[in-house]
Amino acid sequence: MKCPLLLPLLLLGTVAALHLESDDPHLDIRETQADLTQDVEGSGEQEGELALTEEVIQSEGEEAEASTNQDTFEDEQAMESDPAALGEDLQCPREEETIELHHPGCKTCRYRLVRTPRRFKQAQNVCRRCYRGNLVSIHSYHLNYRLQCSVRCINQGQVWIGGIRRGWRCRRRFRWTDGSRWNFSYWASGQPRKGRGRCVALCTRGGHWRRVPCSRRLPFICSS
Repeated sequence: MKCPLLLPLLLLGTVAALHLESDDPHLDIRETQADLTQDVEGSGEQEGELALTEEVIQSEGEEAEASTNQDTFEDEQAMESDPAALGEDLQCPREEETIELHHPGCKTCRYRLVRTPRRFKQAQNVCRRCYRGNLVSIHSYHLNYRLQCSVRCINQGQVWIGGIRRGWRCRRRFRWTDGSRWNFSYWASGQPRKGRGRCVALCTRGGHWRRVPCSRRLPFICSS
């Protein structure tokens, strides 16, 4: 008589066990949601790290560009911050401070060496306001040689001519302040690639050209 009672008891135990396993039907859903939340948080951290990396790369690129353009910025500051360079209280050189240069091949060409050192922009303004011309532009070896022979007498090793580098990046070009065509150059070895500064000076020995910071004070040659 005891054997038939075992079957109901076993059935009740099985039902109870099944009831306990299914007691929380949302348990799997909550665990799945927790896993998804962790994945989203992890993805957010990765996106944050990626954004930070991109920001660092952009910052480094801006620093490199700033370093590349440092010479240009300094030259601009030098030319714009000098009151004399802007024409304020500009005084023309005295006659004893200048030497008139003659070019046998051109009767209408007039060149004047100003021995008083000035910054590039100031020198250009002197040429315009005092002599109605510009810093000299050079379009042939013959003229370059004649000018170089004429400036050997000064103590400083360089004089300003009218060449200046304008533009940014791939559009940077050397130009003459009088607007004439850049069809001749006489650069020293390694120039202009290894030079610094945007303005061009002629060496009194050898007559070669060099890039020089526009803020430097040098004698200069005007043409009119």
